[in-house]
Amino acid sequence: MKKILRNLLLLLSAITCLAIMIFWRSDLPESDLVKKYSNASSQLIEIEGSRIHMRDTGNPQGPAILFIHGFGASLHTWEDWSKELEKDYRVIRFDLPGSGLSGPDQKLNYSDERSIQIIEGLLDTLKVQKINIVGNSIGGRIAWYFTAMHPERVDKMVLISPDGFKSPGMSYNKAPEIPRYLSMINYIFPKFVFRENLEFAYFNQSVLTDQLFDRYYELALYPGNRQAMIDRMRQTVLKDPAPFLKKIHCPVLILWGERDAMIPVENAKDYIALMPQADLQVLQGIGHLPQEEDPSRSLPYLLKFLKTKPSVSIH
Repeated sequence: MKKILRNLLLLLSAITCLAIMIFWRSDLPESDLVKKYSNASSQLIEIEGSRIHMRDTGNPQGPAILFIHGFGASLHTWEDWSKELEKDYRVIRFDLPGSGLSGPDQKLNYSDERSIQIIEGLLDTLKVQKINIVGNSIGGRIAWYFTAMHPERVDKMVLISPDGFKSPGMSYNKAPEIPRYLSMINYIFPKFVFRENLEFAYFNQSVLTDQLFDRYYELALYPGNRQAMIDRMRQTVLKDPAPFLKKIHCPVLILWGERDAMIPVENAKDYIALMPQADLQVLQGIGHLPQEEDPSRSLPYLLKFLKTKPSVSIH
């Protein structure tokens, strides 16, 4: 019996070692990733002690738009929209710390408060006083939090499938319980597992081409980004959105994919109840990332909203 048990343990150990050998993924060289995923418009600047990858493009005299991406994404998610907006607007995109080419936050702080501090520092560095703020997923949560805290700096707000309300496993004023084994992604990072998780973001999964998948996967392998993703999850402490959303009086557009499998469109009613001035547009047959999945169909809603002047004061 002992011999059988010993042989089974040896077999299990061998299988484990083989799995580690197959799925082990080291970080990719920073220089290679910067060369591949930056361009002539890319800037690496220091904001509040952290290095931030950003792009400031378009019409410098036009209204400024600040884009905030979601979890695990990067400023590249806004690429198709930006090409059209740059004709008339100043388009500002950046990688949140621990995402894209920004790399880990120097203070290892991934709280919403730190994100607000980074945005304030970015706008001050660029000498931008007022913005149209656009956020997707957790970027949406950061956008409404910033708008509530700094209404004087926001002209209009656009939320795309925003995060923020409690859900199973996420309560208010309490950090979520993140399994310790998740730290293994720092070493074992199978492509097929990553792809399965990323596919949830798209209703039309044919949009997730090999090139697009490689961008997400390779930027996750930027030195320190995998640990930063874990830290951001562990440090996410949701606040009851109600007191914040009630303070927002600027024009608001909410875009939500009708087939969003990550944050259900039914959550939109919670935002409308607290911001009655908000215009909700549900995009049929689209998932969590309208700006990627169907930019030509989703962008017109944003353009119309930005160009429309409020007929009456809503303050």
